[in-house]
Amino acid sequence: MYEKQVFLCGVNPVSKIAAEVAGYADVAKRIIDLAVFGAAQNRSHRRLADFTDTIGNRVSGSHDLEMAIKYMYNAFAQDGLDVHVEPVKIPHWVRGEESAEMIAPRAKRLAILGLGSSVGTPPEGIEAEVLVVQSFEELKHRASEAIARIVVFNQPFVSYGETVAYRAYGASEAAKVGAVATLIRSITPFSINSPHTGWQDYQEGVKRIPSACITVEDAELMWRMAQRGQRIVVRLSMGAKTLPDADSFNTVAEITGWQHPEQVVLLSGHLDSWDVGQGAMDDGGGAMISWEALSLIKDLGLRPRRTMRTVLWTAEEQGGVGAQQYYDLHKVNRSNFDLVMESDLGTFTPVALQFTGSVAAQKIMAEVVKLLAPINTTTLETHGEGTDISPWMKAGVPGASLHVADSRYFWFHHSEGDTMTVQDPHDMNLCSALWAVVAYVVADLEDMLPR
Repeated sequence: MYEKQVFLCGVNPVSKIAAEVAGYADVAKRIIDLAVFGAAQNRSHRRLADFTDTIGNRVSGSHDLEMAIKYMYNAFAQDGLDVHVEPVKIPHWVRGEESAEMIAPRAKRLAILGLGSSVGTPPEGIEAEVLVVQSFEELKHRASEAIARIVVFNQPFVSYGETVAYRAYGASEAAKVGAVATLIRSITPFSINSPHTGWQDYQEGVKRIPSACITVEDAELMWRMAQRGQRIVVRLSMGAKTLPDADSFNTVAEITGWQHPEQVVLLSGHLDSWDVGQGAMDDGGGAMISWEALSLIKDLGLRPRRTMRTVLWTAEEQGGVGAQQYYDLHKVNRSNFDLVMESDLGTFTPVALQFTGSVAAQKIMAEVVKLLAPINTTTLETHGEGTDISPWMKAGVPGASLHVADSRYFWFHHSEGDTMTVQDPHDMNLCSALWAVVAYVVADLEDMLPR
């Protein structure tokens, strides 16, 4: 008998696992039916609306973020989940009052949003001539013109991953050539005169100058004026300041596994947002589907072999600060983390599951997504991604993220436009179903995913 078993495993372990995964077709359909057509239909959308309408936006270090954590702790507890919080220290940057206006060649108010971690201007503001450039390269070529100027970056939007470098590093690059402030074209492919904020990084040993985003329209306007040789003068006032790090919490809810409670499939989204809009899309939706996945499993009376754990991260927008501290605390047990999942690119119509892991693990996950045929999301793509799960993936833990039809994501990202109006209940049902099926099945398979 022993020899026969070894022989069978040796011949085709893939078909054995495929058969095991296929055995979950009925339970997957029950999860999907409950989320999309049943009693839980539109629940994640309702939960998101209640949460964001009650709390609003919730930037790192703010009272609103504290309230958001308390709200979610109570909501998890009322839902009958095991819940606790884990303390962390997070950045506390405050925007303060801010304004900008062009005073030559004509008077025009400029819509701005100061960038996270930026210093403020002196109380009287900064009034200076403007140098408009379209790239870091152009700034280097025109370095002598930048002294005592406000540098306006009018870089074209290529992709978020590429273009965000201007928001992140624009201030320090401009300071190196003697600029007094920077105004950076918002990192978005589409604009209705809306500025988009975000974090920026000062380089060590470089003078810290104020930095804000302006609208695509105003960046292009000043570029055209500069092309005509017109002298542009802007007055900028920013009350931004950084306070001492604040106390905060990662919020954790779980369904404990019946056989291997110490082994974990982790689902996540981040609870903090920027201090504009409602943070419904980034990342209220990701947080809510990570809660909804547990609710769906609980409502169906299911209990997986391993623990399903939802973590709502704090201070993601400042560079995954809460998540890094969670990793530092739990990395000693990383061999017990089966799969880490993060949703932070919107909860629009799901297209695929993105996955990072060994070839053997990819084969298993390709079988798992076949269970999503009822909602037509059976594609497995490479490269799971997410700021908050990246430390785990770098350490070799399999990671997964949600790929959605996200062409509109950066229209609203980090702007006043990130509100409930962007969210669609049916899309959120589909995302919740996908999230729950994948997490439950992986948590219940006989073996952990191979590293």
